[in-house]
Amino acid sequence: MGFLASSDPQHDAYDALPNAESSAARFPYHESSSEERSSIESASTPVPSRPASPPHLTATGKASRAPSEAEEPTSPLLGGSTPYSQKDKARKWWNIGNGTSSTGSRRRRRKRDGYALRIVRKATRRLVQHPLFPRQPVTIAFAVLLFSLFGLSLGLSLKYLLNPDKEPLPWRAYCAIPPTNTVPPAFRRASSFPYLDPIPNVVPEPFPPDDLDTLPPAGVLVGVFSMDSSFERRMLIRSTWASHPRSRNGAGQGDDGKGTSRTLVRFIMGQPRKNFERQIETEMEMYNDLIILPMVENMNNGKTHAYFTWAASNAWVPPVYFDTPVPAPDVSYANQTGSPLPLAPHDPVLAWEQHASGHPQPWVRPDYVVKVDDDAFVMLAELEARMRTELHAKGQRPYGVGSSAIPPPPYLEDKSAVHADNGSATAAATNERRGAEAGDPLVYWGYLVKNKFMGGELYGLSWSIVDWVANDPTVKGMVKGAEDKTTARWMTIHPQAPEIQWASERCWMYDHPRSGTVYAHGFLFPSERTRIRNSVWEYLRSATEAAIGGNSLTEISSALSSSAIPTPTEWAHSSVSTFGVRYVDPAKDLSLSQSVEALVEGSGLSHLRMGKLSESLLLPPDLVLVYGIAGVDASPGVENTWNGREGQVSRYEQKRVGGTVVVHFIKKNAWFLETALALLGSKDYTDAERESLVGGERLPMGVSSVWTDVSAFKNASASA
Repeated sequence: MGFLASSDPQHDAYDALPNAESSAARFPYHESSSEERSSIESASTPVPSRPASPPHLTATGKASRAPSEAEEPTSPLLGGSTPYSQKDKARKWWNIGNGTSSTGSRRRRRKRDGYALRIVRKATRRLVQHPLFPRQPVTIAFAVLLFSLFGLSLGLSLKYLLNPDKEPLPWRAYCAIPPTNTVPPAFRRASSFPYLDPIPNVVPEPFPPDDLDTLPPAGVLVGVFSMDSSFERRMLIRSTWASHPRSRNGAGQGDDGKGTSRTLVRFIMGQPRKNFERQIETEMEMYNDLIILPMVENMNNGKTHAYFTWAASNAWVPPVYFDTPVPAPDVSYANQTGSPLPLAPHDPVLAWEQHASGHPQPWVRPDYVVKVDDDAFVMLAELEARMRTELHAKGQRPYGVGSSAIPPPPYLEDKSAVHADNGSATAAATNERRGAEAGDPLVYWGYLVKNKFMGGELYGLSWSIVDWVANDPTVKGMVKGAEDKTTARWMTIHPQAPEIQWASERCWMYDHPRSGTVYAHGFLFPSERTRIRNSVWEYLRSATEAAIGGNSLTEISSALSSSAIPTPTEWAHSSVSTFGVRYVDPAKDLSLSQSVEALVEGSGLSHLRMGKLSESLLLPPDLVLVYGIAGVDASPGVENTWNGREGQVSRYEQKRVGGTVVVHFIKKNAWFLETALALLGSKDYTDAERESLVGGERLPMGVSSVWTDVSAFKNASASA
């Protein structure tokens, strides 16, 4: 046939080759010897008459291998005998020479890595193909809703399980029996009763001590943690508790600001954002009370440590401007002085008078550096008074509590026994203070949470601890995490950790009544605390007599130590707020003043429920007399209850301090103003109290009365 007589020279050359050579020509990817390749090249025509037709390619396999493959010479340039595939093109230059082992390992790795993906794909395919899998719009929407409800319930369950505060605290017991020592929790006796320690032989008297004003005031720097965008909250603080006479002077006639003459309030923040730089710069120029730390704004990423580090080098407060019967403590930093800082409008009046004289005295280091959240309302006179007494406390016990009333802490008992064997009668007392009498006070002050750390709403460190925190290299590596818990960890690694005074105030630090937290109750005053104390002690005496047949202080202490007396749930009761329940006014159509009065713990309006006295609450006789209530069944109206309220002087029991120190968790500005009205704005005397006085008797009034109600001062002057 015509197609067999081809005139193609290249085709003729292929026909002239032996079988092995034609096989090699037809399978160009088949490996052959160098002699076979040279014979093929010599037989072919270098210039074909027409383009060569492509060779017929067949899949390579074992049948295409040469019979003498085992005898073929090998060369590093020829590679192995593995058939060449398209995957081998991906082999990089650094894999040349690895040969089959490298390729096999890659295949095994790909197989191993893809196993999990194949399992997921297979499971997904089975899920989608399941008959119950939603495919219609209605079923898809129902499935999405079902999964959303499941996610919400799971989140709420985890939140409940992880939340440590599940039950309201027995705050009435905290107020009835104040703490009796300041030993660190790690060195304290275990106590299952809701106190820091069981009752000793003598219960401390309520604060304040009678000789409070004979002690020199403490120097306190209050740093309020703020943000660049919180201008409105800073202005509320400046115009209320940072400057108000009742906050700085105390209740009644006050002390003319002497107690807080060394107390400064400053706002602490990180570097402001670009869009707030101009505002912050203007605010600094206007008020002189902003401290900008060299760091990005944060809360739990080192801001607290940066604040104490700044304070260790730059904190100064005014000196003592007047003489006191009791001299100031002998501390190592007493001779450190610096130039007076620019004054803020809310700084002490005595500091402004010194500034106006033209020859102000040099400023000194503060005794305390305090950290405060901006959602806290602080009564400065109350805070300074408590910190003042801690400076003069002897050993690890509150000021005014004798050593005979409290047994030594456990870590001192062993030392006392050792020294007793040596015949030393005074070694135990010397060891108890161990340098604190001759050295600087070591005080960690705040609200002790779960016997582990001071709550972050407010806590203070004495100066020597601040200086150590700023310079200790170990502390510098422990700055991240929840800042209040981190600060407590610093105290545990202090070289004198057993001697630090963990001074806790659990009665007068609480959350806003509307917050609904376990720390929340009504605004508390000393008069209500006295009523609470009497009722708790009456219960303890009766319960002790029933449990162990006695009611003395020693027997009560023994019963509390052995947990023979259960903790009644009524000790967590509040007449204002209920844990986990949203607060509502006790009656309709209350005026603003009446609604604030209803937020006061134990007040007559707080006991009303929709205009009637709560039948579930049995008022003690003294409370019935205070509010002019004839009996529980009398159900007085709102107006009668309002007219029978207490004035500020009565609530403070004719004392300057002794009440609320901090109200926390004030998340709304309206709550902040309510707190200001309750603690700063009430009258010294109500109209009913004025009318009950003998005619012509002059009422003692202070500057705080003029601030809140000028008419009160005018009425007092008219009666003179």
